[in-house]
Amino acid sequence: MLQLTPISLAEANAYVAKYHRHHKAVQGHKFSIGCSENGQLVGVVIVGRPISRYFDNGKTLEVTRLCTDGTKNVCSMLYAAAARAAKAMGYEKIITYTLESESGVSLKAAGWKCVGIAGGKQWTGVRKPPVPLYPQEMKYRYEKLL
Repeated sequence: MLQLTPISLAEANAYVAKYHRHHKAVQGHKFSIGCSENGQLVGVVIVGRPISRYFDNGKTLEVTRLCTDGTKNVCSMLYAAAARAAKAMGYEKIITYTLESESGVSLKAAGWKCVGIAGGKQWTGVRKPPVPLYPQEMKYRYEKLL
């Protein structure tokens, strides 16, 4: 049976480092939640301030990482739990991004809405990293009003 569990950022980042297909650990967060099955960690969600300054209004949070080992229903369970926790903390909206090649089915199952294409294929300007940090494809933004 799947069960939500408290998790530190260090534990969540270690899980991301081990299992995430294309992202690395994050530097900070507001909170993280784990999901376990029979005492074994099978997924994590890391939630923080929005990366985009346009959404960083003090009332919005962003799922910056969601990572599982493929166990069924874990993604949607963690997205739903992140939204409930954000609402309980007084936030009004929660957002996240998926790659264009990802279906977003777990987000839809958790009640999130796709609001369309968002962002470019890569970082630009002075903050552009020397090597790409993720696959260079368009992203979709999903959000849930709380």
